[in-house]
Amino acid sequence: MTYCEIDDPLVSDVFTLLVVVGRGPSDDLPSDATGAELLCYATGNDEAEAVRETVNVLRAADLRPLDVTGYGSLAERETEGEVSDEERDLIERCRRENAVIVAEFTPIYGERVIH
Repeated sequence: MTYCEIDDPLVSDVFTLLVVVGRGPSDDLPSDATGAELLCYATGNDEAEAVRETVNVLRAADLRPLDVTGYGSLAERETEGEVSDEERDLIERCRRENAVIVAEFTPIYGERVIH
């Protein structure tokens, strides 16, 4: 799990995002991976801002964001089902630190993601 702090004192919510990334010249993905899926928690005043911040952080890590799927804020997710205690802790940490947190990393192998 990694995170990057964001300087924005007006952040009001944390959003859950699934980001598919492609390779960059100096990324830290496994050498035989073609990309990865990243489960991220990101702060923002709205989901669009959380997506922008997440994409900026991932680009700075030399990853190439290809697709972002938003799963909503904590309140939105609670109405759709149960949020685990571990996930709730990560969301609260993200809010407290005003950060983008990559909570899960799944390498993709084969032709699924193009460089």
